[in-house]
Amino acid sequence: MEIPPQEAPPGPGADADADADADAEEASAEAGSSSPASPPADGRLKAAAKRVTFPSDEDIVSGAVEPKDPWRHAQNVTVDEVISAYRQACQKLNCRQIPKLLRQLQEFTDLEHRIDCLDLKGEKLDYKACEALEEVFKRLQFKMVDLEQTSLDEDGASALFDMIEYYESATHLNISFNKHIGTRGWQAAAHMMRKTSCLQYLDARSTPLLDHSAPFVARALRIRSSLAVLHLENASLSGRPLVLLATALKMNLNLRELYLADNKLNGLQDSAHLGNLLKFNCSLQTLDLRNNHVLDSGLAYICEGLKEQRKGLATLVLWNNQLTHTGMAFLGMALPHTQSLETLNLGHNPIGNEGVRNLKNGLIGNRSVVRLGLASTKLTCEGAVAVAEFIAECPRLLRLDLRENEIKTGGLMALSLALKVNHSLLRLDLDREPKKEAVKSFIETQKALLTEIQNGCKRNFVLAREREEKEQQLQLSASMPEITITQPQPLEESGDPTTTTTGAHNGATSPRSLPDSDSDSDSEAEEEEEDGEEEEDDRQREEAHCDQSPSAPCPALVPPTDSLSPEEPKSPGSPSSPTEQRISVSSPGRGHKVFVVTRVESPPERAEPPVPPACASLPPSSPPSPPVLPPVQPIGTQDSGVPESQPEAPPSGPALPNGLKPEFALALPPEPPPGSEAKGGSCGLEHELRCAQDERELEELLRDASQEAAQHTL
Repeated sequence: MEIPPQEAPPGPGADADADADADAEEASAEAGSSSPASPPADGRLKAAAKRVTFPSDEDIVSGAVEPKDPWRHAQNVTVDEVISAYRQACQKLNCRQIPKLLRQLQEFTDLEHRIDCLDLKGEKLDYKACEALEEVFKRLQFKMVDLEQTSLDEDGASALFDMIEYYESATHLNISFNKHIGTRGWQAAAHMMRKTSCLQYLDARSTPLLDHSAPFVARALRIRSSLAVLHLENASLSGRPLVLLATALKMNLNLRELYLADNKLNGLQDSAHLGNLLKFNCSLQTLDLRNNHVLDSGLAYICEGLKEQRKGLATLVLWNNQLTHTGMAFLGMALPHTQSLETLNLGHNPIGNEGVRNLKNGLIGNRSVVRLGLASTKLTCEGAVAVAEFIAECPRLLRLDLRENEIKTGGLMALSLALKVNHSLLRLDLDREPKKEAVKSFIETQKALLTEIQNGCKRNFVLAREREEKEQQLQLSASMPEITITQPQPLEESGDPTTTTTGAHNGATSPRSLPDSDSDSDSEAEEEEEDGEEEEDDRQREEAHCDQSPSAPCPALVPPTDSLSPEEPKSPGSPSSPTEQRISVSSPGRGHKVFVVTRVESPPERAEPPVPPACASLPPSSPPSPPVLPPVQPIGTQDSGVPESQPEAPPSGPALPNGLKPEFALALPPEPPPGSEAKGGSCGLEHELRCAQDERELEELLRDASQEAAQHTL
């Protein structure tokens, strides 16, 4: 008997297959209806082409939501409102209110600016207590938020760091002695460091930064961080965390102070990465490595990086790192290369006398270290003598720490003698009690020497204060105007052709009253400032002189007896005999500046040199003459009533101060008129232009002048 085949029960995929077949039939039917002419292929119809449409530009964005203002609750807030909001949050979250926080909130007065400190040190903060603090952070901002030893866990730390990042609640944050913030807590802290632009100081002492948390902090410090001070003492950084941290800080330009004490850093891998950090980072100013295991081998790596610090590291602390005289040899060779190191602390290292001798030459060649710490370095009198030599050779040393060393009478005597030579050392720390000596009288000697050293430091302190006061006075005097110059009135307005500036006549009377007349050490800035005033004086002198004697040239030699008025006393530089003559020579200097040199001498008894032919016309083929030289005023003041009569031709006289003949003054390159107002054909300037010497005659004059000067010197 045959059993008819039974249908299999529908399994879990039977419905799906049926739905798929139905969808396929519907699709084929639609395709067939849409394109009846298309022939079927393998019993199926081709699918119709799909079309994609986009909405218009106006319909793409349906709306926008502005971000919430984090300070919407901080406008015109009062202390009572802050306390009330905090209490309500505590009741809602069913957590304990913090009495220490309430007392501080009641003492706050100025709520518009950042408050100095929010101190929660020692308070236990769980997740709910941290959530309640948001009512305070959303209304108030602080300079310092102290969360030291608050038993933060991952949830509470994450919530607090998110609040501080969102509300920018603090510029200084202390999260030290929180050992359980975990990976999520450090991740939130890294996000806060990266996003908060106001956070400058982070103290994470005794807060472990382990291998799985270090990458977040390293990434935050590498990309962008506003932190300037970072404390990571006792944070278990030895190994991979320090590698990541040092690698990230190579590209950090904002961090200024890094504290890595008590991290058990070794003298191999850890010190090698710190040396590489110093090679590439020149913005770090303080590196604190106290209480580690750097050793002499690690100091060699650090010194390699220290050689590259031209303008960066200023403070290096190597306190208690088991350094010996071998390491001091490395440091002594590196110190002359660094130019920025100011504070070097080598305390509590068994350096010994030999180590100080190895360090002495490097310190003398450094010239930048002003604070040196050698406390408890096993020094004796021999080492103190080496230190005294460094004190005597260092003119910048400010502080020296030699406490906890066996420095007795001989060493104190050397230090006292060195301090008599040194005038910069303000503080020399020594043990107050004298050391035991075999001879009892030496104890009194030690006390006397300690007193002398203390008095020497006090003397230097007084001298430093006096120097500072003098510098301040010099700065004040330099900022005040030294000379007040009144611009003269134009001659056209005054109406008196003989009126000239008093300073011009006084300056021509005596060489002492001519500022910068014989000095070549003027700076370019001073010359540029005085150019405008001197050009104005020269222009007015020229106009006054032209009005007085329109047909006379500008004399180079002027008798002094005819230039001083009888009412005016003679200057100290004026001649005492009527036979003496005053010689005035003007020559153009740098930047249109005219230097006037005056000399008084008796005329020698010899024949006057011949006067060169006047008014010699220039040949057509000669090059154009140089600009006209501004005229020089006659020496002395003139009577304003009757102008003096000037000679028609420049008188010949003795040789000039530099040994040249007086005719050479006429051959000097003239200077162009100061402006369009200069009268080119009304005074002696045009006459001087027509009487210029050619090059051959000028060479003869120079040759004769040099021969006469040689005969005069012999």
